Amino acid sequence: MILPFYQALTEDVQALSAQVSAPAATALHDIRRKALERFTAIGLPSLKTEAWRYTNIQRYLKEFPYELLTTATPVSAAVAESKAIPELDCYRVVLVNGHLQADQSVLPEGKGITIGAMSAHTTAPGFAHFNQQPHLAGESLAQLNTALFADGLYIELAANTVLDKPIHIIHVYSATAHAFIQPRHLWVLNRSAAATIIESSVHPETATVAFANSVLETVVMENAELWHYNVQQGEESFREVHTTAAQQYKDSRYHHFNFTLPNTPFTRNNLSVALNGSHTETNLNGLYIANKHQHVDNHTFMDHIMPDCNSNELYKGVLLDDANGVFTGKILVHQEAQKTNAFQQNNNLLLGSKADINSQPQLEIYADDVKCSHGFTAGQFSEESMFYLRSRGIGEDAAKALMVNAFSHDITDAIKVPALQHHLQEQIAEIMNN
Repeated sequence: MILPFYQALTEDVQALSAQVSAPAATALHDIRRKALERFTAIGLPSLKTEAWRYTNIQRYLKEFPYELLTTATPVSAAVAESKAIPELDCYRVVLVNGHLQADQSVLPEGKGITIGAMSAHTTAPGFAHFNQQPHLAGESLAQLNTALFADGLYIELAANTVLDKPIHIIHVYSATAHAFIQPRHLWVLNRSAAATIIESSVHPETATVAFANSVLETVVMENAELWHYNVQQGEESFREVHTTAAQQYKDSRYHHFNFTLPNTPFTRNNLSVALNGSHTETNLNGLYIANKHQHVDNHTFMDHIMPDCNSNELYKGVLLDDANGVFTGKILVHQEAQKTNAFQQNNNLLLGSKADINSQPQLEIYADDVKCSHGFTAGQFSEESMFYLRSRGIGEDAAKALMVNAFSHDITDAIKVPALQHHLQEQIAEIMNN
């Protein structure tokens, strides 16, 4: 049986295929055409796809007939304001279905920074990096995004530009009918530039289902540094596949934090980092707290291509009720990548009677002089610790909240933005006390 989703998608693909094959097709149209060809060859992921063996995405795609949404639905300023982080001094970018809302945004200005709609910056110098991350080629949904995206956010920092405060990007996903949304973003930090970027998402609670298939490419050039925080918390009518593909060059530093919080039934995060220069530093941190029948899948890939690079990866999960988690973390060390230090750890608390985790840490090493390790744990609260807290008059729910805060401390303590750190710690406590 052909899913209504796939039938409608096929019609969109055919229509776009004719458009990008027209004689007046631009270079971007050529990229779209090739992406269409790759998507058609690969197809949608299924349980037979190795990288998706524990996640049946078609279960979520068949829920509704959909509309490929390529425009912004009007939303009030209060919607974005609901995701403001208290006490955070920042620039603010509001995107609705991937489209920049200039009237609701406060953008950084001045020499050295270019920020705006992707559609308005296809001739910018940094746009040469668009779709250049090799890891995207094998991701069918990333190829679908490349073919179908309407707009997104373009950020480029010139050499030696250091932003004075964080950029907070608020992604609003809103539709009047069931929608399939394809935002596409590109951030480029040139030599010795530095920035902190925080992402949040909001989907106004409605009866309609929004499915976002978003792709972000980040490029961190020589000696540049990016602190990137992504906070995911949506409603029960929201589903998301989020792909982040990063490239690092010599002496660069990339710090990525991903926080997936309750309510959204389905979240899949694809995160890949290509270390294209020596003496890089990469830190990947993830915390996922899932409840009800929520399914959270984190798929990471650390690609060590050059020598003398360091990467550290720590993902922690708290699974409540009947929630299900998946973690697949791969470290690939090429033969040329001598003196690599690469470490990966995935720890989980299973607090629901039917909560479950499937974890696949992977190492693939072709170099001789390396230090690499990976590990996985899953369990429940320590009975001794619970008894200690309860014996001191702390109620069961409060004791659990304290234990989860202690469990997640390694992640939250590494946050370098105090307002964001405090906000997330409060969110975690509120989740565990409800």
